[in-house]
Amino acid sequence: MTIPIVTTKLYMPPPRLKTVTRHRLIEQLNEGLNRKLTVISAPAGSGKTTLVSEWLASGDRPFAWISMDEGDNDPACFLTYLFTALQNIDPNIGAGIFPLLHSPQPLPLESMITTLLHEIIAVPNPFVLVFDDYHVLKTGPLDDAISFLLERMPPQIHLVIATREEPRLPIARLRVRNQLNEVRASDLRFTYSEAAEFLETVMGLELSPENIALLEARTEGWIAGLQLAALSMKEQIDVATYLRSFSGSHHFILDYLVEEVLTQQSASIQAFLLHTSILARLSGPLCDAIFGESGIDSGSGQETLEFLERANLFIVPLDSERRWYRYHHLFADLLRQRLHQRFSSTTGEDECILAELHTRASIWYEDNGLEMEAFHHAVAANDTSRAARLVEGERMPLLFRGGVIPVRNWLESLSHEELDARPALWVMYASALLMTGQVTGVEPKLVAAEKALQGLKQDARSKDTLGHIAAIRATLAVSKHQSEDIMAEAKRALEYLHPDNLPVRTATTWSLGYAYHLQGNRIAASKAYQEALSNSEKIGHVVITMMATIGLAKLQEADNQLHMAAETYQHVRKLAGSPPLPAACEAHLGLARIFYEWNDLHKAEHHGQQSIQLARQLEQTDRVVATQVVLTRLKLAQGDVSGAAAMIANAEHVARKHGFIMQMPPIAEAQVLLLLQQDNLTAAARLAQKHDLPLLQARVLLAQGDTSAALAVLEPLLEQAEAKQLEDERLKIMLLLAVVLHAHGDQAKAAQMLKDALVIAEPGGFIRTFVDEGIPMKRLLCDAEVYGTMPRYREKLLAEWKEEEPKREGGNSNLPHHVDSLIEPLSERELEILQLIEKGLSNRDIAQQLFLALSTVKGHNRNIFDKLQVQRRTEAVARARQLGLL
Repeated sequence: MTIPIVTTKLYMPPPRLKTVTRHRLIEQLNEGLNRKLTVISAPAGSGKTTLVSEWLASGDRPFAWISMDEGDNDPACFLTYLFTALQNIDPNIGAGIFPLLHSPQPLPLESMITTLLHEIIAVPNPFVLVFDDYHVLKTGPLDDAISFLLERMPPQIHLVIATREEPRLPIARLRVRNQLNEVRASDLRFTYSEAAEFLETVMGLELSPENIALLEARTEGWIAGLQLAALSMKEQIDVATYLRSFSGSHHFILDYLVEEVLTQQSASIQAFLLHTSILARLSGPLCDAIFGESGIDSGSGQETLEFLERANLFIVPLDSERRWYRYHHLFADLLRQRLHQRFSSTTGEDECILAELHTRASIWYEDNGLEMEAFHHAVAANDTSRAARLVEGERMPLLFRGGVIPVRNWLESLSHEELDARPALWVMYASALLMTGQVTGVEPKLVAAEKALQGLKQDARSKDTLGHIAAIRATLAVSKHQSEDIMAEAKRALEYLHPDNLPVRTATTWSLGYAYHLQGNRIAASKAYQEALSNSEKIGHVVITMMATIGLAKLQEADNQLHMAAETYQHVRKLAGSPPLPAACEAHLGLARIFYEWNDLHKAEHHGQQSIQLARQLEQTDRVVATQVVLTRLKLAQGDVSGAAAMIANAEHVARKHGFIMQMPPIAEAQVLLLLQQDNLTAAARLAQKHDLPLLQARVLLAQGDTSAALAVLEPLLEQAEAKQLEDERLKIMLLLAVVLHAHGDQAKAAQMLKDALVIAEPGGFIRTFVDEGIPMKRLLCDAEVYGTMPRYREKLLAEWKEEEPKREGGNSNLPHHVDSLIEPLSERELEILQLIEKGLSNRDIAQQLFLALSTVKGHNRNIFDKLQVQRRTEAVARARQLGLL
């Protein structure tokens, strides 16, 4: 599908022959509409496409038709054409997805298909979706996506797959459920009477019954063979002798007959057929470009295409205006064979002619804004310079526009010598690996690029390449939260990158902002994020727009501007589209924190789960662990001590396994809070000291009754936060300091500290920061000295304790000792599935509710049973209750 030509009513030649077989098959297809899937599986040239087109033309049901080619193995291309086709059924389908299809982030296929299913449900009338030449799809994830579509397909849609091979789909299951309609090669073959009618009515041949029988036997009723044989026989005098001269397989017969047909055409038509066979789709202007200034003897490209259609020479119009055509696939394959045979010589001169054809096609595609097609033909021409220029792009590299897979595949095919000759290609290679999650292969490619650059004159191009190398290293450091490395590489990148290289400069500016953010330099971080946001919006870099906006939202949150931060995070969700890009996990995580602070625990949990689902689609990320830390606090707030313990234990296990060092302090902070709630002060003190958590150390000292030591920690800590303008830290310290002062007997100072904190907290609507301090904070708020301070806000905070106290009374039980007996903690997903098992849901119901494959749910069940050391679902639930997990 190199050209997106899909219409609600795809034009096909009108039926030429009303055979008994055709009537029977069309009736079978009509009857199959009440099932999910029709599979038409037969060898090339069997008439699959013609049958489907005749059937659709005879009915009144709208349809979308997609002819597959090898380029559709790229998920971005496949989804682009799928949604483009379906918009002819309903223009609203996929409207919010197109900006995301060319994102450098890996596409979550199941999420995309889920969104498609929701949109199809809103379509009022039934329709047909046709996947023609499905056999060219060789990508497992696409098979999984189509299987997912079939499993959940609403009744409005009927799927038709035309293929040369058995599709890798759950065919047996659909057959058992009576959801499958099948048409095979034997169903498509012409009988003797049908062959006779075809040869006489369509092809205009008068043959004896003996010759018809002989031809039908030689071709086994194979339609393509019959048509080619008829074309080749028009110039034969002794038909019987001619028919006896060919035999063998379909491919052999076709090979022989194509040669016969070609020799009957004029030299100009033969040249046209051979030269244009390099094209997946043909248009008049494109064919003119292929022939260049020499032109076409038989007329313009458009005139020649129309002549070929009238002559029945295996050409199919793809639209009703006859602007685009394609050759029958078998015919095209054999034409290409002839072309390569003709232009393959030891001198290499003929190979240059073939390369020239591809180059002309590449130029035409580029001039018409079709860079991906231009790239494919540049690769076919072995024009590395041209292909490299197309990959780099003028405003945005092809990598960032849905071309990462074909570009990576091309780069993998190049020799080290070719890559060394153009060091920028090594860098593109590294970038492609980074974008597809193959992180371990990135640094060796960058080292190879640096080696190739040694000794070269340092001009603007080589400097830009050095800048790109540094930019990629900065991105690698971002994933590890290494601020010093990010800073060094980002500054080097911005020094060397060409001023016009906006895509890479913009990404680097964001990386620099992230480094400032990690170092606590919020002013510099904000400036960098703003610059990255402005540039990314100009060039349409969706992911950097999202990441820069997330950075600004985090700064707003850190400045206690919770309402503004929530609006910014919600804006990120809109940018992420539907289904969202995985990078949107950070926005959901921010919303989970904010709704937790506002004490809307239901929404906080919802956004936390959304964050985890999206983060799991990313590779080498600690965002799942970061979200589990937030959800641990939420479970503690709900009085679910055992659930909190299980979750934070799993978070620590994952963090240690993957080396997520940056997450260890937040994990330790949650563990200290858990230990404090269990009155395990010794362990809490040891952990707070080990991870250098002064605020938690002060909290432990308060619990131990040593208020003087707690004040000695908190007072200088408050001065530091005020000096650095760390507003979020300042508020937390002030509230804990107020509680410590009150316990120390300095009620007046405690009351004043609380008054100041209320003034800071009220605009943001802070609640949990107060409530989590427990009963001492409630007493402070009830104190006469603060009674008249901000009465509405104060009353709102006190009202929260009425709902909070029952949870606190029921949440003080210690963690069951049995949890320690688990071989391995249950993951968050396993806990989620275990809860649904407790509710009595079947595996299939769980799969549908969580949008998982049934096999995935069964795999989780096995893991749960192994970890709980049980054999059955009922035993698992009982064991989990005993362990305090439910």
